[in-house]
Amino acid sequence: MAAPPRWDEARPEHGHRATLARSVRLLSAFRREQSEPEYFYELMARDTVAQLGSYTDLAGATVIDVGTGSGFFARALTSAGARCTGIDHDLSELTAHGVDVPNTLVGSALALPFQTGSVDVCFSSNVLEHVPEPWRMADEMVRVTRPGGTVFLSFTNWLSPWGGHETSPWHYLGGDRAARRYERRNGFPPKNRFGLGLHPVSVSSALRWARANDQVTVLDALPRYHPRWAESIVRVPGLREIATWNLVLVLKKHGS
Repeated sequence: MAAPPRWDEARPEHGHRATLARSVRLLSAFRREQSEPEYFYELMARDTVAQLGSYTDLAGATVIDVGTGSGFFARALTSAGARCTGIDHDLSELTAHGVDVPNTLVGSALALPFQTGSVDVCFSSNVLEHVPEPWRMADEMVRVTRPGGTVFLSFTNWLSPWGGHETSPWHYLGGDRAARRYERRNGFPPKNRFGLGLHPVSVSSALRWARANDQVTVLDALPRYHPRWAESIVRVPGLREIATWNLVLVLKKHGS
């Protein structure tokens, strides 16, 4: 097994603190995702944009939000001063919460409709596990980022307790079995169908991809919702697949 990439031990803060209280607040918010999606996604968006802002200046930056959905992250990025364009493959996702999302495009994350090296930041939250070729999407994010720019990529890894999304934790017995159980119990199939709209992506595969990509340097690889003192689990093979929950990769594209 390849060793994980080395990343800078000097972690920036700049207003974003990965405390235990923050972790409890974010994980508690998951219980309100279905009943109060606006509360959940706005909280997540504010926290994530603050996290991104600890690595790069967002004021005036050109940003692509890959898999923008209803635009919660795009609006938070805009509020932070960025010039943000969202892209999603599904028009219905753009209007799911009845909110007008400006500066959005319908297109594929596997072939981003932007020129090479054209943006300061390429951002994506919880989309990678929903595309059939995740590392092709990741390569596209690197391609459109300018030299010296930042790629922020997060996803829910398959073996985490939430890896099966609404079919969790039964996905540990197999994605197809979990989907069939969900449909028997609810009378309709899950939104995130295993093998169609949900794919098993691992922390190890993410680290291998990042290490093999000679266009980027890994600034950070960390469990998204954990306090800072728990981030070392990403370095432990096996444990990281279960305990990470959601991996964040922060990359800098080579060049000045």
